[in-house]
Amino acid sequence: MNNRIAILLSVVFHPLILTTYLFALLFLLAPDLVGVSAFELPALGSLLLLLWLNTFIAPAIMMFYFKKTGVITSLYVEDAAERRLPYFSCIVIYALATYVFGWKLEPISELAPQISVILASVTLSLILVTMISNFWKISAHATGIGGAIGMLSGLMVRFDELALLTPLLLTILISGWIMSARLQLNAHTPGQIIAGIFCGLLVSSGTVYFFF
Repeated sequence: MNNRIAILLSVVFHPLILTTYLFALLFLLAPDLVGVSAFELPALGSLLLLLWLNTFIAPAIMMFYFKKTGVITSLYVEDAAERRLPYFSCIVIYALATYVFGWKLEPISELAPQISVILASVTLSLILVTMISNFWKISAHATGIGGAIGMLSGLMVRFDELALLTPLLLTILISGWIMSARLQLNAHTPGQIIAGIFCGLLVSSGTVYFFF
């Protein structure tokens, strides 16, 4: 793998966009598990767009602002010393999204409380990554894809949802590409990537076990 492909993979599967990918898969393949089976396709599209705006566009705008003002030197926030403020800001954005989708956005909060549960899971992962980043550069990319694997595998096993098998296998394959890309770019050590995978897996699988 060359650096160009590694950068492309790091951008396409950025941790912030993985939340949108996960919801898109669940909406299309397992709508019952996230409470959106009664929604028509246009409504699902609007809901996914709203999630994308809250969980990707809002944090992305914030990151670009930090880059422009010199708070961070790279949008990848590869310098561990620069991670604190951007990561804390992402936590606030995701916590607000969790609150809005779980309590304020009716009737979604009543019909599909699972959405806010998943958002809370991502928020917790962000909190853990931020705390660990104070003394060690854990991989956010690995945590994000590990969370997706844990969520898909947990839901598939708990609810015997075989429709998630193919996406799960594809996600595992993609996780290998992402880990290889981060190593190729010298962004992380193998230990930091493995720790990220397990962090995401534990949080998301624990969420399914205790809250679904």
